[in-house]
Amino acid sequence: MNKELEHSFVTNLEQNQNIVHKVCRIYTNDPDSHNDLFQEITIQLWKAYPKFRGDAKFSTWMYRVALNTAITLYRRSKRSLNTTDIESIDFKIKAEEYDDEVEQQLKLMYAAVKQLNDIEKALVFLYLEDKSYKEIAETMGISEVNARVKMNRVKTKLKKILNP
Repeated sequence: MNKELEHSFVTNLEQNQNIVHKVCRIYTNDPDSHNDLFQEITIQLWKAYPKFRGDAKFSTWMYRVALNTAITLYRRSKRSLNTTDIESIDFKIKAEEYDDEVEQQLKLMYAAVKQLNDIEKALVFLYLEDKSYKEIAETMGISEVNARVKMNRVKTKLKKILNP
């Protein structure tokens, strides 16, 4: 590939790498798995980059590739790979900065999201990223109405999980 294409890819990836990290956090439970998934998503982005036409924003295209890669690997890994649950990791945080209530709420939210299916996880992720329904629909390849309906169903499902 030419240097201009490579430079363009690296620049776009650097500017939007938090998208990949957020996807990795949703679909992995430990730092090694996170790093492996990040690397795999980066490889898939690089392979697909020459076909990126610019019809959508780079970040929207990146979400789509990242989520599809994560879902594919997640489904494949569910068959054979065990990961360490994030609950078992001890965080060392200074006492004056530590807010147990916020930490507990985050743990509850991630535990609830992990009970969702792959598509529902992607919907929640994009919703929490403050993406519009139009952007969610475009990223996931569904209609805007379908995105709204699915998100409302996921909200109901999460409420039942969090408030049994």
